[in-house]
Amino acid sequence: MEIKIKTPYIQLQQLLKLAGWISTGGEAKIAVRKLRISVNGVAEDRRGRKLYPGDAVAIQDQKYEVTE
Repeated sequence: MEIKIKTPYIQLQQLLKLAGWISTGGEAKIAVRKLRISVNGVAEDRRGRKLYPGDAVAIQDQKYEVTE
């Protein structure tokens, strides 16, 4: 699934919200601890991680690509 952005980057917590994994920013803190998340194949637990176009994000077994 593609996540299109109009800014230079988005934070992981914003992607979680856009993809429907969370409904509020406050839930991101819990979500990054409970969900299996990786960015470009590396495990990630920082909700503020910056994601740029071309980054591949896997949440549980669903894959997302950040695009412009």
